[in-house]
Formats: sequence, structure tokens, C-alpha cells
Amino acid sequence: MSWIREGELNLLEKISANILKAGPMPKHVAFIMDGNRRFARKKHMERQEGHMQGFNKLAETLRWCKHLNIQEVTVYAFSIENFKRTQDEVDGLMELAKQKFVKLLEERDNLEKHGVCIRVLGDLNMLPLDLQQLIAKAVVTTKAHNKCFLNVCFAYTSRYEITNAVREMAWGVEQGLIKASDVSEALLSECLYSNNSPNPDLLIRTSGEVRLSDFLLWQTSHSCLVFQSVLWPEYSFWNLCEAILQYQLNYKTIQKARDFHREHQALQQLEADRACVAEHLQHHGNGKPADAQRRQEALLHYTACREERIQDFLEALKQKRDSYFNDLWKEAVLA
Repeated sequence: MSWIREGELNLLEKISANILKAGPMPKHVAFIMDGNRRFARKKHMERQEGHMQGFNKLAETLRWCKHLNIQEVTVYAFSIENFKRTQDEVDGLMELAKQKFVKLLEERDNLEKHGVCIRVLGDLNMLPLDLQQLIAKAVVTTKAHNKCFLNVCFAYTSRYEITNAVREMAWGVEQGLIKASDVSEALLSECLYSNNSPNPDLLIRTSGEVRLSDFLLWQTSHSCLVFQSVLWPEYSFWNLCEAILQYQLNYKTIQKARDFHREHQALQQLEADRACVAEHLQHHGNGKPADAQRRQEALLHYTACREERIQDFLEALKQKRDSYFNDLWKEAVLA
């Protein structure tokens, strides 16, 4: 089954989509695609077939999102916690992933036509090497595409992602790229796997569960969360419309919370910069208090230096991450 589904909406779907698009629309939607195994039990089929039906539903949902002008989708494909399932099921999911990434690579012309960029977020070292190489091929092949984005969270949990971001900042300090005083909430956000994406506007979980299950905990603090009882393989265009309507009804509250958070974050950074400058002036001022102009000049200089350090660090981090995918891609080509 293709990752990219062609085809128009039917007349009623088109009318409904146009009505929805008259209001504020989410640009980035995240899905916890829950209920594949329950669907399989309900339909008296093998678990693997339930997961296959779940993938087919993802392809269909991506088509709906395209028609609704949703430019970015993030999906929870495989949690680190899923490694605790039976070996047969884990092996089956790994094999399904291999099949789907092989299929994706066969569709590279179609991906280029639609400008689809594939990103895979998680600790890929936990995966079989051949799957890592397929993923690297998909990521490297589509990295220049910029019309729409599909982020696949694989071997992922949010707590692991946040822990890894802290490690990345510690690496930056050890390498002398940044100072310990440069560490901040904003910098941690830039060190997450999802640093290339805006935070989701809307997160949807299916199957009736009302937990985030360690998915995008940091990124969804100011997102609209919608929990729906439908099992993922039975998800419909109308379920998606219902979730978007919930987002629209809460849009003003969400935007107000986001704006307040941005202002608070900027104020925190300013206060942290002032504290660093005050400490510096105290150590180098021979006991004399600095006048307002000198303090302001020192603050501007410190802020500029901090921002330059951070940009250099983020560029080094990007190169490190790109090298990982490029090396895997080269290994796959040579194999």
C-alpha cells in the first residue's frame, strides 16, 4: 500500500473541508494511532494484520490532511516501551517497518512530486541495522523537500528525548561550544529530536485511551489535545473534522497561552542575561558600580556573544546528526 494516496475528497467531504478552512486550521497535527491490536481482536484477525490496517489508515489520513492544508503530521509509530511486547510481535513490527520503508523508497518520484519530507525521530540505534539503513535512505533522499512533512516517531519516548537533549547540551559545554549559563528552556527545545518542527497545534489519540503515553510531552504543553474512542484502523474523515473543530473552538485560549509563554520565556532569558552581566561587572569593576549606559552596553554585548555561541553549537549539533544519517546511507549504498 502506497504512503501517498492520490484522489479527491467526495462532494460532502469537500464542502465540509471548505467550511472548516474558513476558520483557524492547525498546521501541525500529531497522532497517537492507538487501537490496532484491539481492532485485530474485534475482527478475529492476526495482530500483524491489525498493524497493517493501521498503516493503511495512516496513508489515508495523510491524504485527508493534504486536502485540509495540514502541512505537517507527526505519528507515534513505535514506542521504546513496545520492545517489552512479545518477541514475535516486535519482530513482526520491525519487518512491517522494513517493508514500508522499502515501499517508500520505491515512491521517491511521488514524494518529490508532492514535496514530502520524511523525518524519523527516536533512538535508531535500538533498531536492526538494515532498518536503520532504510530509514537513513528515506531521510536523506527527502531532506530537501519542503512542501509537507511527515515525522515518524520510532524507538521513541518523550522522556528519552528530553534526556537526550540534556546530554546534547552537556556535550556542547564539554566541547566548549556553549557555557553552562547558556542552558535554558529555549535551548533544550532546540536540542530535541523535533527541533526542525513547530510544536503541534493539535494532538489526537484514538481508541478511547486518555493518556499521552510519553509522546511529545514537552512539545504539546500548549496544544489542543483530543481523545477519540474510535479504533485507529476505523478512523474516518469525519473523526478528523471533529478533532479540528475542537481545535477551532479552543483556538483563542491556546493562542493566548502560547503568547504568554513566549513572553515569559523572553523575560526569563533577559533576567538570566542581566544576572550574568551583573556578575561579570562585579568581578571586573574594581568594586565600582557600573552606570546605566555601561550596564546596557555590556548586556547587548553579552547577548550577542551568547546568541553566536548558541548558533555555533546548534550548527555543530546539526552536523553531528546529519553525519549519522549520511554515514548509514553510505553504508547502505556500499552494501
